Amino acid sequence: MRSNRPHFPGLLSPALLSRRRALLGTLSLLALPAATQVSAASPAKPKQQQRSDIWPHASQVPGGVARLSLGPSAKRPAAFSGDVPLLVLGDAIEWTALVGIPLAAAPGDASIAVRPESGADKQVAYTVAPKQYREQRLTVPPRTVDLSPEDEARYERERAHLATVMATFTDLRPDASLQMRVPVPGRRSSSFGLRRVFNGQSRNPHSGMDIAAGTGTPVLAPLPGRVIDTGDYFFNGGTVWLDHGGGLLTMYCHLSRVDVKVGDVLKAGEQLAAVGATGRVTGPHLHWSVMLNRAMVDPALFIAA
Repeated sequence: MRSNRPHFPGLLSPALLSRRRALLGTLSLLALPAATQVSAASPAKPKQQQRSDIWPHASQVPGGVARLSLGPSAKRPAAFSGDVPLLVLGDAIEWTALVGIPLAAAPGDASIAVRPESGADKQVAYTVAPKQYREQRLTVPPRTVDLSPEDEARYERERAHLATVMATFTDLRPDASLQMRVPVPGRRSSSFGLRRVFNGQSRNPHSGMDIAAGTGTPVLAPLPGRVIDTGDYFFNGGTVWLDHGGGLLTMYCHLSRVDVKVGDVLKAGEQLAAVGATGRVTGPHLHWSVMLNRAMVDPALFIAA
């Protein structure tokens, strides 16, 4: 069949023109420098792209976690924030240091030290970004804000004891997964980092996640761990601490009942206590804290949204 499409002498047909354009494009790409070829063929992913399957999520803010690459090494590197050892994950291809950033950390430049078996420490720098947390005002019994001499003495004794608990550092299990399950179902009644005002007086920011639940609701271990402390504390009431290895600890407060003892080893999902309203509280709930290299960090970084 004869085509009705007009033909212009000296001009290429549309099919030939399309092939020539494709060929010229390929030759132009081959003429580019190597770095430009990669950019043109496959644009680089943003440096800060967040993978949802890596736990904990990176959040380089006060109360967050920095994930710092230490590169390849035949053995697990030793890394430190000051004199505090850090949790290091990975394998010989690449190691990663997890750095808990204290809520009191000032925004700006920071660094950790990687300590080789011989030679000087290597500094790995990172930046802490600012973050503004909300404020919460609460009314509680006056004796839990303006302490009597007896209560002040009790608090100081407890604080000295808990400093030794928080310094716990044991080996991390080789197969450790750091994705946590929420220890009790319920609504988050108070989030991490809130600037708290008790009876009109400012106090330290909230160092955990509060989950509203009825008294007696079972509290379950979010990861495998070993019980390293239990007690009845002035502010925290009934309390349990778990050690998950590598300086990763979790704390459960205001408990009505404690079902474990120091030395017990728990699997993820095993019951450790029951929700209550002990200590300084306004109602029954679970206060859940996550500590990494002796810094309280946001539990939300360890759980699925």
